Amino acid sequence: MLNGSELPFPPLTGCRYTGGGRAGNVLFVLVVVVDSATPAVTAALVEVGADAGALRAERVTVDGRAHGELLAPEIQAVLREAGADLSAVGAVVAGLGPGPFTGLRVGLVTAAAMGDALRVPTYGVCSLDGIGYYLTTGVTLVATDARRREVYWAVYRDGLRVTGPAVHRPADLAGVLAEYDVRQAAGEGAARYAQTLGVPVLAHPVYPSAVALAELAAERVRAGAPTERLAPLYLRRPDAVEPAARKAVLPR
Repeated sequence: MLNGSELPFPPLTGCRYTGGGRAGNVLFVLVVVVDSATPAVTAALVEVGADAGALRAERVTVDGRAHGELLAPEIQAVLREAGADLSAVGAVVAGLGPGPFTGLRVGLVTAAAMGDALRVPTYGVCSLDGIGYYLTTGVTLVATDARRREVYWAVYRDGLRVTGPAVHRPADLAGVLAEYDVRQAAGEGAARYAQTLGVPVLAHPVYPSAVALAELAAERVRAGAPTERLAPLYLRRPDAVEPAARKAVLPR
């Protein structure tokens, strides 16, 4: 098991917030939220209380090739900005994807290591839900870039996911758009393939919201639910695969 000194950033000293749990006079749980399913590398500190989650600090850097270099410093930065140290953290929430293998894995490994080292529960949320959560009117396609000219997508009705997540080429979604009577789209994948999708694309949200991810896990956080295995939503095999066994060329 890891301890605090083995995390990729040092513990920070300062004002301590109340940690996790519901007993006694606990008013909120301080939650570290991470998401690396898209090019927006996100770390945040969110207070989850009896009502809505409150954002204490957040860092978002859009760079699809530097998840590993960016996430740990971002976590350190939000802790410092909030005046909290690692011992104040009561839970960790992570976006599960879908997302490309390498970037998504960074966030989930980091979240799992923090939960293990700090002995606090970890909870996972579909990253697309972090976009769809705020789309509370009508039917919306949420799509993020899956590379290979494909998108990760899900459909939301009044903020609730009704189908997905899945991965397809944008041109192959015509049937989905018709079946669910989709009237608008959101997310960086939708913006990139707006012409192909043929529905209006909202300017915001573009990437998963840390507060939305925390809100979606809030019931579990408040209840002190058991820690969850952070199972990534890859939806397809990684680009790098183990080579097949070589065929014998000598006669037997």
